[in-house]
Amino acid sequence: MLAPKAEVGSWVSEAAREEFMAAYERAFALWPQPCEEFDVETATATTRVHAYRPQPAGDPVVLLTGAGFNASSWYPHVAALAGDGPVYGIDMPGDPNPSDLRAPLTPPVSCAAWLEELLGKLSDRPAHLVGLSWGGWVAMNQAIRAPGRVASVTLLDPAGLTGLDARFWWWLTVSGVASLTPMPLRRRLARWLDSPVMLDQELMTLMWAGSRGYRMEPKFPAVLTDDELRAIDAPTLLITGARSALVTPAEARARGVLMPHAEVAIVPGSHGGFDRVDALNDRIAAFIKAHAAAVDLNQS
Repeated sequence: MLAPKAEVGSWVSEAAREEFMAAYERAFALWPQPCEEFDVETATATTRVHAYRPQPAGDPVVLLTGAGFNASSWYPHVAALAGDGPVYGIDMPGDPNPSDLRAPLTPPVSCAAWLEELLGKLSDRPAHLVGLSWGGWVAMNQAIRAPGRVASVTLLDPAGLTGLDARFWWWLTVSGVASLTPMPLRRRLARWLDSPVMLDQELMTLMWAGSRGYRMEPKFPAVLTDDELRAIDAPTLLITGARSALVTPAEARARGVLMPHAEVAIVPGSHGGFDRVDALNDRIAAFIKAHAAAVDLNQS
């Protein structure tokens, strides 16, 4: 469910919020331990942050998820990205999660101001932003409008490179229906859709509790212009699937080449490699490590 345009999200009832929070606590038990959870106050939001910090002193990795969900779905990736610095999973304000949004986040300037303030409170070092779908647009928007705290950008099947078309709405509808089918059929559909998360019952229970119980802030970002993409000066890794419902391989290459320091990777499947978790983690970790070294050299 969506909130009216230009309004923040809200729970349909206290009972819906309580049902969601029970599922939320179970889902975050999947994160590697010890996992910390805390709220960060900024001018426009109270943002719930999840932290895994075996190496607390290094450059932070900040995970920005797609619209309509929360940081729980990053659990297969957190430990692999925490080799050299802390990992922070952000519950994006305006979506079903404990974050509290007090003004719309979708205007690009407002979004950049919120994330700039949040990043400053998490670390005094530049952050490596990893964004999926809507989170990818948030990461690119940050690199355009407030790049000072951005060390690198990793984009996983990002929104904002092209407009949404029938492929996306078909994929969204089929995925929603598939997640409700009995598990034997769901396993087959998950393979066909390249969506292993569909087999995680805790995440599916959480997703449906949020979908039923929360009116989320509408998030349909405008397509970034060529000049905006040329303004992204941070090192960028763009990963998308050969069968992506958001951006075709040709579109990814044509738009990615506009970013001055981008590399574009087209991987098998639909969602930028989420059905091949180990290979995806290795690729992102190597990219971040290479550019963390570059940042350290520039600072020394």
